[in-house]
Amino acid sequence: VKKILQLLRLRQIHNGVFIKLNGSTINLLRWVEPYIAYGYPNLKSVRELIYKRGYAKVNKQRLPLTDNTLVEQELGKYGLICVEDLIHEIYTVGPNFKQAANFLWPFKLSSPKGGYKEKKTHFIEGGDAGARGAKINALIKSVL
Repeated sequence: VKKILQLLRLRQIHNGVFIKLNGSTINLLRWVEPYIAYGYPNLKSVRELIYKRGYAKVNKQRLPLTDNTLVEQELGKYGLICVEDLIHEIYTVGPNFKQAANFLWPFKLSSPKGGYKEKKTHFIEGGDAGARGAKINALIKSVL
């Protein structure tokens, strides 16, 4: 389980990443489901995450996304020249999603406003862990 969390780049509590859903990642998520919350964010949530908590990974350094030149230097060869292009690529899971998601440092989020309901139980059972679908947007809003 620890190794899977490392593969998903979730090394600390309250970290967040964007992951492309396919057969293998769904199986990874099933293994770590009791320890994470995941779902399908809407465009507004993706935009808020990137603008408020977005940091770029450049030469293994964590740099804030302050202007478009940083995005253009690193991702220009993939046709991504500004932060809005990056947001669009992440939201639509475009052809360069892997490079775009890897360019973003894992988001360091705060604990949710109002706290967790029940950390140890599944979302379906009234807890917080596991698949939330589109209801992840409420959680994202509370941790920003």
